[in-house]
Amino acid sequence: MSFKTAVCQMLVSHSKSDNISKAKSMIEEAVSQGAELIIMPEMFNCPYENTSFPDFAESYPDGETVKFLAQTAKENKIYLVGGSVPESAETESGRQIFNTSFFFDPQGQLIVRHRKVHLFDIDIEGGISFRESDTLGRGDQITVAGTKWCDIGLAICYDMRFPELMRAMVLKGAKMILIPAAFNTTTGPAHWEITLKTRAVDNQTFVIAASPARNLEAAYHAYGHSLIVDPWGEILAEAGTGEEIIYASIDLELVDRVRRQLPLLRHRRTDLYRLEVNSQPMAQK
Repeated sequence: MSFKTAVCQMLVSHSKSDNISKAKSMIEEAVSQGAELIIMPEMFNCPYENTSFPDFAESYPDGETVKFLAQTAKENKIYLVGGSVPESAETESGRQIFNTSFFFDPQGQLIVRHRKVHLFDIDIEGGISFRESDTLGRGDQITVAGTKWCDIGLAICYDMRFPELMRAMVLKGAKMILIPAAFNTTTGPAHWEITLKTRAVDNQTFVIAASPARNLEAAYHAYGHSLIVDPWGEILAEAGTGEEIIYASIDLELVDRVRRQLPLLRHRRTDLYRLEVNSQPMAQK
């Protein structure tokens, strides 16, 4: 079974309405090229800045961006991963803001949402310093979505650095992992490609990462280079640093073939080691 997927590497501005308009235009272009699964970048409706997250935050299901995503998925009859947006939600400890990805089906129904599990708190000497935890709360679930093609894992950016999370998705049945992400010009050249290819090879799954385009006028400079990697570690499509759409045909038979010929998952020595996953629902809306 195969289908066409697209990644919209869009340039994000300080205007939510402009960002939504740009997203709509790029999604419609991808649909015109036959894409049935479309992935947007991390924080595609707002600048990747702690000062912007509270101002741009919105709630589900009434937020402007969330409504746009649901309507667009329905109108175009596509599966749509809405990158991520700052989500405001009431929790047991009060109202919090999360870095959240909403995944809609072709009927415009929410399949799952993933709240970023690992917050990006780093301080690289001579490089970037950033603390998502200054404004954002942590998600608490391993997210796997059921689609008409296969089960698909969903993560956000820094989550991909944690191989346990990626493997847990695969053990829950995922044959693809989608990652809206915004690596920067310090970590991107060093770790972006090698990390994504490693996650694909170790888990024998398609891995798709969607980055924003690089905006040198913004405070945070995204690396760009959105990638689509197959289960053998081959790059099927790669963006540059500017605004563009990349495409690839996803052949799920390749997942089965690679896993059959090189049965890594079956060769795990669970008598010696195992990945313990806390009991939780497969996904929550």
